[in-house]
Amino acid sequence: MISLLISGFIGMFSETALNIAISDLMQVMQITAPTAQWLTTGYLLTLGILVPVSGMLLQWFTTRQLFIASLAFSITGTLVAAMAPTFEVLLVSRVFQAAGTGLLLPLMFNTILIIFPPHKRGAAMGVIGLVIMFAPAVGPTVSGLLIEHLSWHWIFWLSLPFLVVALLFGILFMQNVSTLTKPKIDMLSILLSTIGFGGIVFGFSKAGEGTEGWGSPVVIAAIAIGLLSLLLFSLRQLSMKQPMMDLRVFKFPMFIIGLIMIFFCMMIILSSMLILPLYMQKGMGLSAFTAGLLLLPGGILNGFMSPLMGSLFDKYGPKWLVIPGLVLAAAALWFMSGITAASTLALIVVLHSCLMVGISMIWMPAQTNGLNQLPPELYPDGTAVMNTLQQVAGAIGTAVAVSILSSGMNDYLKSSANPLDPSEVTEAMTIGSQHAFLFGMIVALAGLAAAFFIRRVQVSKSSGRAPMH
Repeated sequence: MISLLISGFIGMFSETALNIAISDLMQVMQITAPTAQWLTTGYLLTLGILVPVSGMLLQWFTTRQLFIASLAFSITGTLVAAMAPTFEVLLVSRVFQAAGTGLLLPLMFNTILIIFPPHKRGAAMGVIGLVIMFAPAVGPTVSGLLIEHLSWHWIFWLSLPFLVVALLFGILFMQNVSTLTKPKIDMLSILLSTIGFGGIVFGFSKAGEGTEGWGSPVVIAAIAIGLLSLLLFSLRQLSMKQPMMDLRVFKFPMFIIGLIMIFFCMMIILSSMLILPLYMQKGMGLSAFTAGLLLLPGGILNGFMSPLMGSLFDKYGPKWLVIPGLVLAAAALWFMSGITAASTLALIVVLHSCLMVGISMIWMPAQTNGLNQLPPELYPDGTAVMNTLQQVAGAIGTAVAVSILSSGMNDYLKSSANPLDPSEVTEAMTIGSQHAFLFGMIVALAGLAAAFFIRRVQVSKSSGRAPMH
């Protein structure tokens, strides 16, 4: 568990640590914002392509083999990134890092489902939640500090020793826990899944760059081809004896509800974690380090609430956590939509913390409850579906939020008498950000409507507990 948690932490840390460094990289490497955005898009795209295949990989390779392969990719990527002289080299290193994370996340969830009995899973998933939520939260603060005093290269030099320690721990203590069934490899399924998920992530990311927009032929073609490929992929899986991704997981209603919750949660987190720091830097004139620092209390709170929520879930089930969590998240986003340049920093810290506590009440209980309903032979497929849709939700959430921000700004500046006046640009940024937070609130309310259908999954008697609904 320690090996998985350390490497998972660094994988998730890498996902957000570079966000704060993007404006710095644009100056150093003389690249535009849409080009720099590819450091995040490329990462998400690799995950979107690799994670769907992970269910099959978990049935082909042992726990140790997958863990060592994932760490080899991560260490290679991190080392190359730390020494990257050009943007192209940095982009390739990000793909390697994403490949490592893409193998590791499904492996981590699958291992927990195998080694912990159902009535202890909430607490175990809570510890994973601590890692998955805490790492992206401290990423911007740590990288802001490193950029201010050293250089962006140190974001990667700092990660490297942790990955090496995790690898050594894994080589010494990691045991093989999964059962290998070695299903037939279907190249057409892999191709359709790659084009399908890759196309959707690419299309939405491209729309979110702001240069193309939703009406662009590239965006429309990518999303349309992606959706068509996914339809063909699904039809093929349903007709196969040994599918690459077993879609029977969708026969379980609580798994579907859990999936919807995770999808909405990921959209809220990634869109607000992109818009809020951007607004603090561009709208309120704060430095990267200060913006990162203001996001830290919410991130820490979220991380430490996860294990607690896991334990409460084991005791009381999901309903009494998920519904209040969504109400809290929606309320925080509603108040965020009223933020202006005159808002106090304390208010921002409180609202961000409330949002993060709300998310911790939704995420782990909904995910664990959903996976608990699956029979053990569907665990690899269940984790693959959940992790894949998280990447897709992340791409959709950020793209929609950025385009809402841009169109809100453009509409305001079009009607402005002096659109080049800095105070007018700040006002435009405020209005655009407010619209983006309202979008987040609507997503939270949609999640709330679905949450009323959540029921506690019956835990088998072999776990030592009476069946409960």
